[in-house]
Amino acid sequence: MTRPSGNKRALISGVTGQDGAYLAEHLLAEGYEVWGLVRGQANGHLPRLRQEIPEIKVVFGDLLDQGSLVSAVDRVQPDEVYNLGAISFVPISWQQADLTTEITGVGVLRMLEAIRVVSGIHGSAAAPAGQIRFYQASSSEMFGNAKVTPQDETTQFHPRSPYGVAKAYGHFITQNYRESYGMHAVSGILFNHESPRRGEQFVSRKITLGVARIARGLTDELRLGNLDSRRDWGFAGDYVRAMHLMLQREQPTDYVVGTGETRTVLDLVTTAFACVGLDWEKYVTVDLDLIRPAEVDVLCANSSRARAELGWTPKVSFTDLVEMMVDADLASVAAPTPEKR
Repeated sequence: MTRPSGNKRALISGVTGQDGAYLAEHLLAEGYEVWGLVRGQANGHLPRLRQEIPEIKVVFGDLLDQGSLVSAVDRVQPDEVYNLGAISFVPISWQQADLTTEITGVGVLRMLEAIRVVSGIHGSAAAPAGQIRFYQASSSEMFGNAKVTPQDETTQFHPRSPYGVAKAYGHFITQNYRESYGMHAVSGILFNHESPRRGEQFVSRKITLGVARIARGLTDELRLGNLDSRRDWGFAGDYVRAMHLMLQREQPTDYVVGTGETRTVLDLVTTAFACVGLDWEKYVTVDLDLIRPAEVDVLCANSSRARAELGWTPKVSFTDLVEMMVDADLASVAAPTPEKR
């Protein structure tokens, strides 16, 4: 098939997740035609996505199925592909290491192969002009037990989870296809980014939702793991701008994206409880079963390259992010109805 004329087209895997939704909104605002890759009609998040962002078009495909990806890319004929699909909850990657590797790691290879096949790129021949540009969602979890802090694009990877290992494979195979086939393929090494759309199993949303439920009188306890882990937390809506900016560069380059500031899990807890005027120590319990088998102590981004070359800076502060999430969870959690006497 020939590629369409007119507005740019983008294909997003993982479109029903936090980042996919924010990226879709951003690209639509930029005048793109946006397609989301979804696994099937049984996807429980698809109705919500279609309600929130009705302009999104849908194509079916699966990161476990090479043929479906070739068909999806051939049908959409995108200018840009954003591969955000993954099993992204780190703790579960120890229980589902094989599936995490297949989707989060090898799934990247399958998407790159689909682009290569549809684009007609063969052997070591130069990629065609106007080729499909590819973005891979790499992760700060690849750094793991890093030897230096903060981490930048030259920092050696030492992943501490099956998820981090799978992301490292996806990162390097993207680099390999760029160097082997001349494909316009980049990776964004994004540090922790959160929002009211974050899944409830992630610690940031677990905290803000727990605070909302405590404030509404629905529970009196919030169970958490390691309170001392330090992370570089930003707003997901800021980070999708960086994804888009990366693919607008003429030379494909990988970038680290983060705020450059770290907070502990305890900092997030105290900030969230302060939003509702409660003392966190009365409600938080440390549960040793929630601590990872191999912990990552400190992750902090050095995003000087992204700031200098992309002109990217985060707009939402840590405190504003936590307040945004607590407010959204308070609005979504109803107080219990008093019993009739």
